[in-house]
Amino acid sequence: MDFETRIYPRIGGFGRYNRIVAFFSWIPNFAVALNLFCDIFFTLIPESYHCKPDPSLLPSGVLLSNLSQQEYLNFTIPWVKGSGLSHCELYKYPANFTNFTETLPKEVVHCTTGWEYAHDVGLQSNYVTEWDLVCGNYWQIPVQHICFMIGWILGYVLLGTLCDWLGRRQGFLLSVALSSLLGVAVCLSSSPTVFLLLRLSQGAMLAGIFLSSYIARLELCDPSHRLMVAMIGGFFAVSAELLLPGLAVLCRDWPVLQAVATLPLLFLVSYWCCSSLFPESPRWLLATGQIPLARRSVQSFSSRNGVCLNEEIYPAESVLSEMDVAFPEDSAPRYHHVLELRHTRVIWRNCLILGFTLFIGTGIQYCFTRNLHGFSSHFYFVYFLRVVTGALACVLLCVCVDRVGRRGVLLLSAIVTGLSSLLLLALTQYLQGGLVLVLSLLGLLSSQALAMLSVFFASEVLPTVVRGGALGLILAAGCVGMAASSLMELQNNGGYFLHHVVFASFAVLSVLCVMLLPESKRKPLPDSLKEGETQRRPPLFLSRADRDSLPLLRPRPRPSEYNPDSYSRLVAATKKMLAQDAVPYRIGPPSQPPLLAGNGSVRGSPGGRAPRAEEEEEEEDA
Repeated sequence: MDFETRIYPRIGGFGRYNRIVAFFSWIPNFAVALNLFCDIFFTLIPESYHCKPDPSLLPSGVLLSNLSQQEYLNFTIPWVKGSGLSHCELYKYPANFTNFTETLPKEVVHCTTGWEYAHDVGLQSNYVTEWDLVCGNYWQIPVQHICFMIGWILGYVLLGTLCDWLGRRQGFLLSVALSSLLGVAVCLSSSPTVFLLLRLSQGAMLAGIFLSSYIARLELCDPSHRLMVAMIGGFFAVSAELLLPGLAVLCRDWPVLQAVATLPLLFLVSYWCCSSLFPESPRWLLATGQIPLARRSVQSFSSRNGVCLNEEIYPAESVLSEMDVAFPEDSAPRYHHVLELRHTRVIWRNCLILGFTLFIGTGIQYCFTRNLHGFSSHFYFVYFLRVVTGALACVLLCVCVDRVGRRGVLLLSAIVTGLSSLLLLALTQYLQGGLVLVLSLLGLLSSQALAMLSVFFASEVLPTVVRGGALGLILAAGCVGMAASSLMELQNNGGYFLHHVVFASFAVLSVLCVMLLPESKRKPLPDSLKEGETQRRPPLFLSRADRDSLPLLRPRPRPSEYNPDSYSRLVAATKKMLAQDAVPYRIGPPSQPPLLAGNGSVRGSPGGRAPRAEEEEEEEDA
């Protein structure tokens, strides 16, 4: 039974209640983005830091009181040409040296008593400064990034499958509850290892929140509102990124910022008590065969949207009757898992292509942002440029995707991303600085649009019964691309050139892959695996704008006397008639007595004989 055309319009469509639910599904985007991008400030290395001077390494006869602060630092810390005071080394002098008229013999040793940090931006204390993760311990910072992304990957895969088995609401509430507890626990971390493990676990729960809310929001919209509702959720995430630097300055310490970022997650716990703020998806209930729950969900949505299901004057009168006809009462629910995709061709191909494009869109952003550091070493310059380009990408998608189509805009984004990357890779040393900046910003804009549209496109072409698990796999591929930048930092950017070459090549290859995707504009969401297999690519050149996938020979539909609408109306009317206490056309007693009595004789004559027979006997006697 087609939910998009036969049920959704009759229960109010994208009515008032659906808009309210969409609004409350945008708030999780803000909470998730706030906790995700906090990691940037947690692991931000201060621009200026050096070893703490160790008096035990100085000669015993030196009078420190005669030295200024800068002279004292120059006396104890080596000076590195081009970068100032050394970050990781100290001078060590002989302990019994007293002849200060000669050049002091000294040797260079590693820091012995910790470091001093100059905090120009962000937090005054964070994960790096709390446990001195610099110099020899620097490797723990990219490892923390990688582990955080591993948590997101596990969350997308496991909790996405859980959304297909337990439902969107149950997966969302479980993720919110555990993420809130883990967020509070992160504030109490006592060591880098504990912090890393807790952030890994919280990343998995944050992935479940984002995935379940994204799917539930999409399944409540009609084709004309899907794009706008999804992009507004992106604007909520952008607003969290814009708000985060101010929160970091106000909070000053990383446990306080973590506590502030956990507050929106604690607010989402209220969705547990008020089920109307985040209801279960009726589309998923119907696709999995949970008919009693689907009936209650349909009734709830129709009543809250102002549509009555019981009066014949409303178009939704026959929805429940059609559900009774389409599904038998003893039908058992049937759940699907993502492993069933191995038996499909079209769904699996679409899943691989969109996962590949998302992997490119997230992984290649590191190449463009690294070029921006050459124009300004200030942290906020690169940060706000990245946020602004993300907001512009959302605006461009809102304007273009419904007009041009999903596949066309995705193809354009892949072409611009690959072209910008190739030009920067081959001609950076020959181009002027302003042109390099423009190409970097253009590539960053197109790569962010490529990533966002890949997620939205995938959610439209994947069937409802496996949308959670399949979309989770695609988002996990995007997290692998984000973790690739941390792998480069772990090697001190030793493999940056190879990283750029590989992703530029992948961007060019993705142009060919995008041509194999279907077009989902103006089309209903597929619910079953069979419907998902029909999501095939349209012809390259369309004959008409409103015909995007026509067969070569159009089959003529066979005439049928069966009309589901008429039959369902008849069933509904019959049930109402049988349920009434009094029949509207009751047969009353006859106005004249019947001709035949109960014993078979004619009424109105003695002895039951007919008057005509008596007259004949009298004539014979005469």
